[in-house]
Amino acid sequence: MSNDNTKLAATALVASGLGAALSYLMFQRQQNKSRTRSASMTFHTPSDAPATIGHSRTSFIFQDPEYDINSGDRSNSVSDNATILMPHSHEERMRRRIAARMAVEDENSQPRQSVTVRVPASSANCGPGYDCIGLAVDLWTEVTVSRADEFEITAEGDGAEEMPKDDSNYIVTGVKAAYETANKPMPPLKYHVVSRIPYARGLGSSSAAIVAGIIAGLVLAGHRLPVWGSESLLQIAASIEGHPDNVAPVIYGGFQVGIHNGTRWVTERIPSPPGMQCVMFIPDFIGKTSAARAVLKDTIPRADAAFNIGRVAFLIHALCLGNLDNLKWGVQDRMHQPQRAEVLYKHLFPMIKAAEESGACCAFLSGAGPTVMAFTSGASGDIFTQREKERTDYSVAKAMMEVAQTYGVKGRIVVTQASQEGARVVKVDPPFSSEFITFRDNV
Repeated sequence: MSNDNTKLAATALVASGLGAALSYLMFQRQQNKSRTRSASMTFHTPSDAPATIGHSRTSFIFQDPEYDINSGDRSNSVSDNATILMPHSHEERMRRRIAARMAVEDENSQPRQSVTVRVPASSANCGPGYDCIGLAVDLWTEVTVSRADEFEITAEGDGAEEMPKDDSNYIVTGVKAAYETANKPMPPLKYHVVSRIPYARGLGSSSAAIVAGIIAGLVLAGHRLPVWGSESLLQIAASIEGHPDNVAPVIYGGFQVGIHNGTRWVTERIPSPPGMQCVMFIPDFIGKTSAARAVLKDTIPRADAAFNIGRVAFLIHALCLGNLDNLKWGVQDRMHQPQRAEVLYKHLFPMIKAAEESGACCAFLSGAGPTVMAFTSGASGDIFTQREKERTDYSVAKAMMEVAQTYGVKGRIVVTQASQEGARVVKVDPPFSSEFITFRDNV
């Protein structure tokens, strides 16, 4: 090897060694910065800060310990900001965002005089998903709650006559829960309901009322709740209803699957296949949930439990992949539909069979009944400008109505779709919008 080559090799070795050393020093310096930043983001309440703000309550209710930014024990939580966040770590991202801004979230906004809340219908169970799966349906009720001199409830629309007009109404129950959460006295209020959700027909009218009441009460009281890591609105609603299958889709929209994790209710969205429509046969008679639950036994055979577990998995898999053909198997059930059909709804299984034979992807009992819901495919854009033969909703509706007539069950067919949107405020006085920012619908 020549002297020039020897010098070149030696120079390369020295340069690579210096580069490695420099990289190590920069890495150590970055680690020290991360530790310093993490320490500087530990917030403490100033010594001169008031212990309480009036009679307000911290909005960190129903909080899981690992998300409580005031928790002293972080040993089991992801609290180190140097930890790599995965794309699905939404709640941890939000926890850090909140922690970087305030030590205690206690958001109390201006009380309002009047608020109008729009809430969707919902269909629970979807076959085998008893008390845990539901979807929001594109039928809406609007509830207006205003401060008044005395209590009053007025209603118009679907089910207005059957709706309770006293404080047993679930809207009032929801408002009371909201004021209790805000730790504020509930003033006299008047309520006006424009109902487009059939009352007590298995389409979540009670859950819609609960959620509308809670949201209206929170807005009127000027109180806000945390969502990430606690889903406090869901906790209040599910504690009243007893399960999340209706209230979760009413709050968040779409298909939802919810469970109780031992600490709180949690729910996740399931994808909704495009082009899917909901064809519903809604009987004229009321179906009481208490009566529908009374026909169910307290225990079920192991084979039936295994059957339902497999069907729930198959249902969620079909929805996630958009495989509408597999929905027929995914909605099968042995836990509640056969028992309710035998005692209460003789038309159920003949109607399911007729719907599927006429082109429906699947059909099932909506909630506790009596409504029967079928899913159809092929819709694209505005259906009234689309050729009917590209869809099956009309033929399925006709077949379902023929079965109803055979069994002497009076009712009507409603065709709509799943709603990807949940409950929302559509009007408020004074408004949230200002000269600097305009929210949707100028709310």
